[in-house]
Amino acid sequence: MNHFELTREYVDALELDIQHSNEKGILEKIDGLHAADLAEILDEIEVEDGLIVLHCLDGERASEVIIELEEDLRAKYLERLSSKEIAEQLIENLDSDDAADVVAELPEGKREEVIAELDDVEQASDIVSLLNYEEGTAGALMGKELIWVSKDWTVMRAVKEMRRQAEQIDHVYTVYVVDTNQKLVGRLPVKQLLTTPVKTRIENIFKPEVRAVKTWTSQEEVAHMMEKYDLVVLPVVDELGRLVGRITIDDVVDVIKEEADRDYQMLSGISSDVDQSDTVLDLTKARLPWLLIGMIGGMTSASVIGTFEHSIKLIPAMAFFIPMITAMGGNIGVQSSAIIVQGLANNSMQMGGMLSKLAKEFTVALVNGLALSALAFTGSYLFFGDYHLSITVCMALMTVIIVAAVLGTFVPLMLDKYKIDPALATGPFVTTLNDIIGLFIYFVVGQLVYSFL
Repeated sequence: MNHFELTREYVDALELDIQHSNEKGILEKIDGLHAADLAEILDEIEVEDGLIVLHCLDGERASEVIIELEEDLRAKYLERLSSKEIAEQLIENLDSDDAADVVAELPEGKREEVIAELDDVEQASDIVSLLNYEEGTAGALMGKELIWVSKDWTVMRAVKEMRRQAEQIDHVYTVYVVDTNQKLVGRLPVKQLLTTPVKTRIENIFKPEVRAVKTWTSQEEVAHMMEKYDLVVLPVVDELGRLVGRITIDDVVDVIKEEADRDYQMLSGISSDVDQSDTVLDLTKARLPWLLIGMIGGMTSASVIGTFEHSIKLIPAMAFFIPMITAMGGNIGVQSSAIIVQGLANNSMQMGGMLSKLAKEFTVALVNGLALSALAFTGSYLFFGDYHLSITVCMALMTVIIVAAVLGTFVPLMLDKYKIDPALATGPFVTTLNDIIGLFIYFVVGQLVYSFL
């Protein structure tokens, strides 16, 4: 299948068919498209037109499209569908984890109505069970669809039971083995099942090696485990070790994307999860706190410059290097903090203490500082011909680079230690702090150089 590219011409042609209620034309245009492509189309047209497109699809395909929509847009579609339509056309065609996600997004009253409309009592029970788990945990992320066999069964009975269970499952990843108390004890390789006499008991052929997570395990830890061990599916057990669900790689990809988006927004100085489709008020509330911090930092920087106003009057050339000092301090600080935040996010910094990380960043800053300071000394001397000014710029830049690197390393490590998201340390926070400290260092070094040399 070729890659689908959404164009303005395509959208206009589709909207024309929608306006003329040309169901045949609509179906011809969307025939063979992936659910993600259809979701992209719905994002470009009015919700009322999108509902017409959804009603042209069968329940299974429509439910796949709804899941692919961004949460805000999905809410608009769910708002316009009745509880009966949501239950019969969407929920009944979704896996339990996706179904629970959709139901959780509904207002409480409508949520109860949708569950009451479900004909499948077992599915309704699974959804209610998943809704009870705390958001951001393995329990809230998992689905109930899986294949399991008892270690006391024979191969013949196991195959029979697996066939029955597989009727309700689209993708079979792993066969899990449990004991009489439903405790997870291992996994059963399909090859082993196919090559073993039918009267052999499962306990004689299953593999006891199986990685699992608890229902309360954080979704970040789940994602890290699946990434580290290259897993496509991960079983979930309760506090007693009983098998209660499984998490698949597609769910974890969504988690990784959400975390990456959130960290990027924090790095950019946006305090909550927003996107361009949100209201002006929501976007303002997400950005304004960090802009206020930046403004206060700028005013503080200005007061530092004002404190050393006499130095600038005596040596006006010092003003030329203020932008360089603040820029280098901010850049070095953000670089150091970004590396630390990335390491903390992917758990690649488990070994070693804070002192070793600070020492490493200090060494890197020292090497970079020597190179950049030498260039700054040469450039300033060639441009102004002032030996004292060149010494000031050189020494100040060296000090600022080292301080900025250590600060950029120390702040996220401290935030992480006190269970505060270290992504808050990057962007405006570190940059503003380094601007203030950098200016102070620059003028103090200048006073010392001109006083004693």
